[in-house]
Amino acid sequence: MDGTWNGLTIPIGLEGASEADALDAYSRVVTSVAEMVLPSVVALTTRRRGNRGQWRDGAGSGVVISGDGLMLTSAHVVEGSERGGAVFVDGWEAGFDVVGRDPLSDLAVLKLSGGEAPPAALGDASNLVVGQLVVAVGNPLGFAGSVTAGVVSAVGRSMAVGSGSASRLIDNVIQTDAALHPGNSGGALADSRGRVIGINTALVGPMVGQGLGLAVPIDPATQTIIAALIKDGRVRRAYLGVAGGSRPLPPRLIGELGSERGIEVVEVVEGSPAQAAGLRPGDIIVFAGGSNLTEARDLQSLMTGDRVGKDFALTVVRGGSVLELTARPHELSEG
Repeated sequence: MDGTWNGLTIPIGLEGASEADALDAYSRVVTSVAEMVLPSVVALTTRRRGNRGQWRDGAGSGVVISGDGLMLTSAHVVEGSERGGAVFVDGWEAGFDVVGRDPLSDLAVLKLSGGEAPPAALGDASNLVVGQLVVAVGNPLGFAGSVTAGVVSAVGRSMAVGSGSASRLIDNVIQTDAALHPGNSGGALADSRGRVIGINTALVGPMVGQGLGLAVPIDPATQTIIAALIKDGRVRRAYLGVAGGSRPLPPRLIGELGSERGIEVVEVVEGSPAQAAGLRPGDIIVFAGGSNLTEARDLQSLMTGDRVGKDFALTVVRGGSVLELTARPHELSEG
């Protein structure tokens, strides 16, 4: 009896079958992914000016995503830098310029200065499952072209990020046990077919949880962010000015509104569009822009650039009554 995994036949439960057989199959997958992805992953070096005016060197990884030299990396890798250097695994060196960065997704797009580069194939992290094999490729601790493998430890995680006074959650972050170290940030997390399904972004240290790595997923939401960075060099987001969390609705209103939960407003920022719309702490927002809200991330996902300056309908429960309010979101400032 044989089993198949990722197109490979692995002997299972037969005499003569050994752990080495399974290991060989596993190794073939990892080496195949490494061969496909390594040529597209670069070691990045940057220089940034510190708070006291001194220059500081930085390092990280990047992934080529187009034949004309566009690259993806983590926004924090190129924070404070407009250009730097890139070294490929075969030793070829080139400079790069920062095309755009978005600290609130921890993604940045770079452009190689001259020369063609082999692009990696981008996948879709939307269908990842716990236990799936993933391969991390990057340049940890200055060791260029390093490959580690592991599994998806969890999906659907959220990671808080901030820039100046602005903050948000990155949704659907991939958690993996593939070994990551400083310098892996901006590198590739690939599936067993060699498709890049994440950009490694964070490492949980040994004092917190050794062996846990996080990656920003490549999915439709981040593809939109990447396209905006390529086109405009930045990502526009709308700002409402509320903080809150999920709360059940009063039983008598569940049938009337067709929803069991909403977002309870805990704080309304002074001078914000939410305050101008008449929102108050204690209100429960059930619908916004025609969409049902059950968690804070539902509202966050609606705060796209096309909402800026446009009327935004809100259905709110206040003191047992249902109110209809209208807000006009501002553009979110990262300062």
